[in-house]
Amino acid sequence: MKNLKIEIKWALIFVLMQLSWMVMEKLTGLHDVHIDKHAIVTNGVAILAFLIYALALLDKRKNFYHGKMSYLQGFVAGIWISLFVTLLTPITQYLTSYWISPEYFDNMIAYTVGQGSMSQEEAEAFFNFNSYLMQSTLFAPVAGVITSAIVAIFTKKS
Repeated sequence: MKNLKIEIKWALIFVLMQLSWMVMEKLTGLHDVHIDKHAIVTNGVAILAFLIYALALLDKRKNFYHGKMSYLQGFVAGIWISLFVTLLTPITQYLTSYWISPEYFDNMIAYTVGQGSMSQEEAEAFFNFNSYLMQSTLFAPVAGVITSAIVAIFTKKS
C-alpha cells in the first residue's frame, strides 16, 4: 500500500471534489429552480476531473518516479486512482442523495415528466438512489480509465 499512497491521496481529493461540486450544484439551484440547466452545467465537472488526474499523475511522476515516468506507469497510476474512486462511489452517491440533495430525485422526476421527456413510471425508475448508484458505479471505472489514458499521454516524461 505504501506504493499506492499517492493514488489513494488523489482518489480522496477526487471524491472531495465530487462532493463539493454537488454542494455547488445544490447551492446554485441546479437541483431545483434551475434544474433545466442541470444537464449542461453538470458536465463541467469533467474539467475538474481531468485537472485532478493531471495533478495526481504529475505528483506520482515527481515524488515516486523521481521526475521520469513512462506512459504505462502514468496509465497504471491513473487506473489505481480510478479503482479507489470506484470503491468510494457508493459512499459518495449516498452522501449526495441523502445528505446534500435529498430532494433531487423528486425534482428531476417532476421536471422530466413535466417536459414530456419521460412518463412518470420511466422517470421514477431512472431517478432514484439505486439507479444512480448502479450508473455511477459503472461509470466511474470507465471514465477513470479513459481519463487516465488521455492524461498519461501528457504527463509522461523520459
